[in-house]
Amino acid sequence: MNAESADNAADIVRRGLRRIDMRRIDLRRLGRVALLGSNGHSRGRLPGAIEHLIKVHRTRHPEAGREEVETLRRAYVLAESSHRGQTRKSGEPYITHPLAVTLILAELGAETTTLTASLLHDTVEDTEVTLDQVRLGFGEEVSYLVDGVTKLEKVDYGAAAEPETFRKMLVATGDDVRVMSIKLADRLHNMRTLGVMRPEKQARIAKVTRDVLIPLAERLGVQALKRELEDLVFAILHPEEHAGTRAMIEAAAARPDPLAVVADDLRGVLRDAGIAAEVRIRPRHTVSVHRLMLKRGVTELGGCDFGRLLVIVDEDADCYAVLGELHTCFTPVIAEFKDFIAAPKFNLYQSLHTAVADRHGRIAEVLVRTKRMHRVAEAGVIALGNPYASEAAQGTETPQAAGATGPAGDGWADPDPDPTQPGWLARLLEWQRAAPDPDTFWTALRDDLAQDREITVFTSQDGDASGTFRLPAGASCVDAAYAVHGEAGHACVGVRVNGRLAPLGTRLRDGDALQLLMDETAASAPEPEGPDPEWLEYATTPAARIAITRWLALHPAGPGGERPVAAPAARPVPAVDSAPDTEPVAVTDLPGAAVRLARCCTPVPPDHVTGFVIRGGTVAVHREGCPAGSRMAAAGRAAVSVRWRDGGSAGNFRATVLAEALSRPRLLADLTEVIAAQGIGIVSAAVEPPQEHRVRHTYTVELPAPEALADLMRAMKSVPGVYDVYRARPAVATLRY
Repeated sequence: MNAESADNAADIVRRGLRRIDMRRIDLRRLGRVALLGSNGHSRGRLPGAIEHLIKVHRTRHPEAGREEVETLRRAYVLAESSHRGQTRKSGEPYITHPLAVTLILAELGAETTTLTASLLHDTVEDTEVTLDQVRLGFGEEVSYLVDGVTKLEKVDYGAAAEPETFRKMLVATGDDVRVMSIKLADRLHNMRTLGVMRPEKQARIAKVTRDVLIPLAERLGVQALKRELEDLVFAILHPEEHAGTRAMIEAAAARPDPLAVVADDLRGVLRDAGIAAEVRIRPRHTVSVHRLMLKRGVTELGGCDFGRLLVIVDEDADCYAVLGELHTCFTPVIAEFKDFIAAPKFNLYQSLHTAVADRHGRIAEVLVRTKRMHRVAEAGVIALGNPYASEAAQGTETPQAAGATGPAGDGWADPDPDPTQPGWLARLLEWQRAAPDPDTFWTALRDDLAQDREITVFTSQDGDASGTFRLPAGASCVDAAYAVHGEAGHACVGVRVNGRLAPLGTRLRDGDALQLLMDETAASAPEPEGPDPEWLEYATTPAARIAITRWLALHPAGPGGERPVAAPAARPVPAVDSAPDTEPVAVTDLPGAAVRLARCCTPVPPDHVTGFVIRGGTVAVHREGCPAGSRMAAAGRAAVSVRWRDGGSAGNFRATVLAEALSRPRLLADLTEVIAAQGIGIVSAAVEPPQEHRVRHTYTVELPAPEALADLMRAMKSVPGVYDVYRARPAVATLRY
């Protein structure tokens, strides 16, 4: 980022801070008041600096009594006196920082213990106050939280320190998610005031926030923090795009909002139906608007695109009653409907999502949820209160009592999630214990945090309990084997997907029924068979990749001590997947290395390719942009130069081709007949369920020569009803905020 862009970003952050301060207490003024000392504390009167904090806390927790208020007062007095004389880089009294962090948490509904620890979160690190003093004054629980946050404050966010740092961070968080809640609020206030930092430091902090802390906020379900962090990071790392998007949002705000008309119509519909509901217009934040433009490939938005309708009701049943009225009185956009009440997200999020068009053709997205769901949607684990207090003591309804379900444990299938140990966090803690080194864990962490969509898979196995599992979108049967069986996933020998035998590399879809076929003798075998090295190409989850990598590292010679026979070093070696009697297909100059074409991305000449050395010294050839190749590069594997053979390209190649068509009878028969007429064999085929009369067929085929691919695609496109034929594409990198 150049100096001019950095200055612009800093100015944007400062303007954003002024805008935010208009709806918050004036912490700068109160910080100066705090410096007056104990005069403001006389006769039991609360210090002016926390009057607003107490008011917000009692609004969220009406049951908070004198004891809780007194605890917060004592915590403030200790924090103010210990930080007295310290200032922030902005010149403000330092006490303004813990006050701001605590106010953020209070607005999200944090309970008294969390707020007390938040007020004191910098005292042990930055003042002469000791942890023993905190323990004596406020109890073991507050002391534990302050200690956890103190350890996180010692984090050096330099690139070399990141892997081990975040391993320790998750260990600290694992025992009590409130530690991470305080850390996230701390980071949000620091991001709000980042304009006083040097541009290069702004960028470094923003990137760590983007890569780790924002995904962690998503995992903890704290959407309110996540949204603001995203916008602040966007302003620093992409100032021009941010400025353009903000200008478009402000221009739209000056015009009549068509979403208000739809909202009024919806209120009338629900009133006539006798459903008590609150209908709000929920504006999109800056990053959300920018993502919508990228998704649609446009530079301008209009209509109802700048917001969504939020409908809040009292009971779960009312959510479905609202949905019925929406889909009866408006035209539903069926492809946009999602039920996160029956199947909550991994972070306990619950809502109904839909989109409808009114009589004028205006399309509005609608979210429907109860008041409790809304609290959890905004504040995530913070809204759950003290996870160690009884439900009666808190006066709140737990997700378990409300019948919520969510992932937990290695199998992602616990129907009663422990709010202190969300399933994804328990898995990360298991990975950090299993990962052989910090770098492996760091790669696994970032891979997992990058996953923002999930699928639900149903398992049914003889001798094993059936259940429901959640996996990241794009997960394979190999991932499922390790999610269900842990290290015993090595013994998976086959799989049935929706009743049919399928390759272990099959990518699972939402709602698939899975039956894993396990080798029953593996556990008692003196030298059990391990995973095939090719499984690394199929595995996407850290649990699977760490288990496979660790086994291969411990068994470098392969099962039974066998080693692949090396080819003569004097000549390039042909790809293993090519026909045995043909000339080499892909070659490398690496002496003695066998070469094979990766099955995950099925490269075909003249694709741009790169190679990676895998187990046994074999070089696997991947298309550029292949996710499996990208993961190996991120894990530190050096790329190996590979090239297609000069002077010819005879040999067998596999390619995956997708055909999109209008659904009709005999389509499958016509497509397979055309493929066979080209003299091409079908290795596997899959047909997705039709959606809105459209269907997609996926074929993996064996090509006699790369030139046959273009002829095949032309022939497939000539089939009546087929409107597009294309190769499976590797994942494309998108803009990151």
